[in-house]
Amino acid sequence: MTYKPDGYTDLAPYLLVADAGAVLDFAETVFGAERLRVFAGDGGGIMHAECRIGDTVLMMGEAEGASAMLHLYLPDPDAAFARAIAAGATELQPMMEKGDGDRRGGFRAPDGTQWYVARQTDAG
Repeated sequence: MTYKPDGYTDLAPYLLVADAGAVLDFAETVFGAERLRVFAGDGGGIMHAECRIGDTVLMMGEAEGASAMLHLYLPDPDAAFARAIAAGATELQPMMEKGDGDRRGGFRAPDGTQWYVARQTDAG
């Protein structure tokens, strides 16, 4: 037996969000996330949830008034950006070459979480 579940990294980002179900649905639609575990809270909401995006497990729980920001490297951030806008996200920053070696854009998901998606274009 190991000290962590198979396929989990030692450190996982953890979001406190107003509606974890909405975050999971959005991540599945936009990023192809795989829902791993969801635990209901006493009041009918989600106490704890986990999904996998690429090689990372994202954990979350619900809290009133919470908001979060995540940066995610993807093979095709432009496609994810377009899917996000189609799924109801609001553009914060258009996809563009940023001068730091990344092509990056940002959007706010319907639940308020800010996502920045990028691809490294200049390894030097």
